[in-house]
This record gives sequence, structure tokens and C-alpha cells, in this order.
Amino acid sequence: MHKENCKTEPALKKDFTMLAATALVVGMVIGSGIFMKPGKVIAAAGDSTMALAAWVLGGIITITAGLTIAELGAQIPKTGGLYAYLDEVYGKMWGYLFGWVQTLIYGPATTGALGLYFASLLLPFFNLPDTWKLPVAIATVAFLAGVSALGTKYGGFIQTVSTAAKLVPIVLIAVSGLWKGNGQILAMPSGAAETAGMGAAVLATLWAYDGWINVSFVAGEMKNPAKELPRSIIIGLSIVMVAYLLVNMAVLHVLPASDIVLLSNRAAGTAAGVLFGEVGGKLISIGILISIFGALNGYILTVARVPYAMARNGLLPGAGMLGEVHAKSGAPANALLLGAVLSAILMTLGDPDRLTDMAMFIVWVFYILAFAAVFVLRKRYPKSKRPYSVPGYPIVPVIAILGSVYIAFSMLVNNPGDALYALGITLAGIPMYMIIKKK
Repeated sequence: MHKENCKTEPALKKDFTMLAATALVVGMVIGSGIFMKPGKVIAAAGDSTMALAAWVLGGIITITAGLTIAELGAQIPKTGGLYAYLDEVYGKMWGYLFGWVQTLIYGPATTGALGLYFASLLLPFFNLPDTWKLPVAIATVAFLAGVSALGTKYGGFIQTVSTAAKLVPIVLIAVSGLWKGNGQILAMPSGAAETAGMGAAVLATLWAYDGWINVSFVAGEMKNPAKELPRSIIIGLSIVMVAYLLVNMAVLHVLPASDIVLLSNRAAGTAAGVLFGEVGGKLISIGILISIFGALNGYILTVARVPYAMARNGLLPGAGMLGEVHAKSGAPANALLLGAVLSAILMTLGDPDRLTDMAMFIVWVFYILAFAAVFVLRKRYPKSKRPYSVPGYPIVPVIAILGSVYIAFSMLVNNPGDALYALGITLAGIPMYMIIKKK
């Protein structure tokens, strides 16, 4: 297996450092979730103590997941990430189904949710009514898709600026809230009439932790992936988890838990207004908007590569068009257009939390298969040399699998409609694969 894989990418240079990998984890993970989800997590968990526990549990599940996926990344150093891993271990249909889900659900749902979050925070700056949220969200997604279509360097510039800016509101809110606040942090009731439970609370936190899998894509470019890959995942996600806990505690120190639930995605901005005054609060809110804008740009920039790659292999309807790059910009313009259109369609559902839950549910279903693949490969190639082995095997992969099953089961119980909708679109990919395979 390894000889074949080594031949597929002979030009990869092993100059990706652990520091760069750690920065990649932090940069990709921190986006909108920490500002948008605290209210939903508290409402689902029932009180502030359980909400903080949900953030910790979500971080632990994510770390075990990252450590497990890292072994696949080192074993199968192919481009395509999870798509390549599922294809290698389970066969082409499973890789195809993941790409299908990425194209039709995960990509459009994540960009749609980020677009709606961005619009909901932007409208108050111009005193616009809530009816403008959907048009503004669609226009924002269309604008960024257009920028990416002009060339990767333009989208990359936006990403660089926003990554630096996104850390400012997190540090300021965390430090000032814990220093100046005087509210009770633990055991504060949510005030919600009904609680969805810890499963729904953890699922909401996973949106904030999403993006961690990208570091596994560079395993083949590290000098010593056996040491650097797991360390970058542990350090990067630990930094993120501590930052998330500090921000949540700071906001709870400033606002009662019940107010955070009522304010929903405006809670962080409101807390900033209390801490820094009206002008300072608006500046922090602008920093939050830049963070979300950057996260949205990053997803639009990257998720379009999935339908483009599938189309290049003839695995999507309209592959001839979707597999084209623009003559001048060299960007997959048609794939970007497809993503923007699908995102706009999903945004008409109206609730970004529904979109994030749907995206997290279906992608974590595929993660279960990926975590199990570690056991499959070890059984299939018992004497094969592994450049990196997941620490604490088999306990760490088992924790990742059990956590994923718990999350998926909770979604099926608490929100069966959206879960079945996502599963239905996934299963619709099977006959499509059969038709394409025949052709």
C-alpha cells in the first residue's frame, strides 16, 4: 500500500513545520461558532455548568477524532483528505458518497449558515429590518464566490487579513469579561422552557470546533508526522478549547445565562457593549463580523474544490462544466457558482442553526466510518510500517467512535426531520453513482 501511495505524490516537500500545522488548526477552527453558539448550547444543556461541560466534551471528542484521522493521513498520503481515505479503505462508492454529501449538504449548509450569521450581525449596524437578512446573506455568499472566481490570490488575501483579525475580539472579550464582570458563572439556569439535552448541546459545540480535519491533509508534507501531527492537533485544539471556555465564562460573568439564551447570536456583541461601551462594543462587533466573513471566505474557497475534483473524474452530472477552470483566473468558477446557488437554496430554510446541525450530523456520520477505518487498516496490513500511530490505541479511536455515535443518535432523536433529510440526500447518491459507473 505504501509504495503505491508514495508514487502518487513524489513532488511533495516535507517542509511543513509543527508550528505551521498548529497555526492551521487554530486558524481553520476559530470562526463563527464561539460567537454564535453559546446561547444555543446553554439552552440545550439547561444551565451554565452543563453548557461549559458540553464545550469541554465537544473539545475532547474533537481531539480524539483528530488524533485518529491523523493515522489515516499518515497511512494514506493522498490529496483529497477524507474522500481519499474512504475510497482507499471501503471502495470508490463510499468516497463518492462523501464527496456527494460535501457537495450537496456540508458545503452549502456551512456557507449558508455563515452567510446568515454574518447578515444577522450586520443588519443592526445599518438599522435594517430582519427581512433583509436573507438577501444580504445571499449577496455576501455571491460576492465572496465571485472574488474566489477571480483567482485564489484574492480569496487568500481576505483569508490572511481575517485570520489575524479574528483573534482580537476573542482575547479582548475573554480578558475583560473575566476581569470586569461580576456575575455568577456556574449553576445559572438557562430560563428555557424545554432543554434538548447534552447531545444537542455537544452537537452545537462541534460547529465551533469544525475545520480541524484540514491539518490531516498536510501529513505527507511534515518532516516527522509521527511526532508533529499529533502534537499540532493536541496543542492547536487545546488552545481553541481553552479560548472557547474563557470566552463563555467571560460572557457568563457579564450577562446572565437566561439573557445569553434570549440574545442568541447577539450575546457576544452585547457583552462587548457592556464591557467597552457603545463605541468599543461596536468595534468588537466589527471584529466578530470580520472573523465570520473570513470563515465564510475560507469555506467558499475550499469546499468548491470537492465538486471540481469529482467533476474532473466524471463523477457528477454536468461534469464537463463543473470540471472547467476559468481561462483567465484559473479558478473553478462553475463549481463556485454551483456552491453559491445550493447555499442560497438551503438558506431559504431560514434558520442557520438548523443548517449547522444538519452539516455536523452528516459529516460526523462519515467520520464514524473514518475512525473505524483505522481498525480496518491495522487488520488488513498487520505488518505494515506506520509513520504515525494514534496514541492510546484502541481507546482513543473507540472514544471518537462512541462520541460520534452519541452525537448522531441524539440528532436522530431530537431533530429527526433534518437528520432524515440529510440521510435521504446522502442515499440519493447511491443510484446516481450506479448510473455514472455504468456510463
